[in-house]
Amino acid sequence: MRKGSGIAASGREKAYAYLRENILTDPEMQGRFLNEQELAADIGVSRTPVREALLLLVSDGLVELIPQRGAYVPPVTGREISELMELRGVLESHAARLVIEHRSVPADKMQDTLDQQSRLPKNEGAEAAQEFIRLDTLFHQQLIDAAGNELISRTYSKLHVRQIVVGVSALFRTGGRREQVCSEHQDILDALVSGDAAKAEQAIDHHLAVTRDILLRT
Repeated sequence: MRKGSGIAASGREKAYAYLRENILTDPEMQGRFLNEQELAADIGVSRTPVREALLLLVSDGLVELIPQRGAYVPPVTGREISELMELRGVLESHAARLVIEHRSVPADKMQDTLDQQSRLPKNEGAEAAQEFIRLDTLFHQQLIDAAGNELISRTYSKLHVRQIVVGVSALFRTGGRREQVCSEHQDILDALVSGDAAKAEQAIDHHLAVTRDILLRT
């Protein structure tokens, strides 16, 4: 029985990871229903672990189960965008103060991630945009993780899907946003390395405010 439970858990985790990384991060999936049978075939598991993974995503607030219709991916609302940026600002500013205070700025890691972003081809396709935003998310997660608070790190990582969705949307809404993002990231990192907490918080706030304003334009 234990062996069967392990297999089920593995299938569920595989389906959960696939849905988070490949389906829910695609802005075009917002407002659509998911087909369990098709997903099971794509992932290579039965429908049961897919259904279990969807229930986990419901608890994460990323999917809704509609009676008689199935799993639905709700669009990210303007309020959710504002709340996401507000929460990110609180967590990232707190992390910035801690890493400066403890002299634990992960400068090399963050610079390497930023360099990878800068070197990406200027291709505005969905796949390239998702890779850019994946690195964007990693840049900020590296700052959060360096603060040394596991609960904050786990809380921030839960925002991963929403960050990619809104980040990709922002790239497509404004020309030249990639270059701006890299410049804003460099400003954040330079302030962290210089040990100026106030300047780092200002750079973080500016970066998040620009993204929020782009996304909330009608």
